[in-house]
Amino acid sequence: MADTIREILEKGKTLAFVGLSSKAMRPSYGVAAYMQRHGYRIIPVNPNEESVLGEKGYASLDAVQEPFDVVVIFRRPEFVPEVVESAIRKGARVVWMQEGIVHEEAAERARTAGLKVVMDHCILKEYAKRFVIQRA
Repeated sequence: MADTIREILEKGKTLAFVGLSSKAMRPSYGVAAYMQRHGYRIIPVNPNEESVLGEKGYASLDAVQEPFDVVVIFRRPEFVPEVVESAIRKGARVVWMQEGIVHEEAAERARTAGLKVVMDHCILKEYAKRFVIQRA
């Protein structure tokens, strides 16, 4: 069986983080910083942030001026359908809902539009499982 998550992480090098906070104690910040340190381009999407981790922030996914591969969602499930619709409009290839975020209808909408979907998984943990050498 193919490892879809590995494929996503190998091919999708530009990550739009919806709900990314500049507060270092927030999970979104830690996850984005980790992915950035591992060679990924981070695009912060949060109407309350002008920039995060040295990258220009955008008020919404629709406002992002550059292409991105993966939309990483750090928003409550009720906001997921709106994010998925934006991801479809913007030509994203993947919608990634972080741990604790599940929205079956939005996931089905994304799949129908040709996007890959990951739900209820942490992108940092999935990256670490596949690409970081575990030391005993």
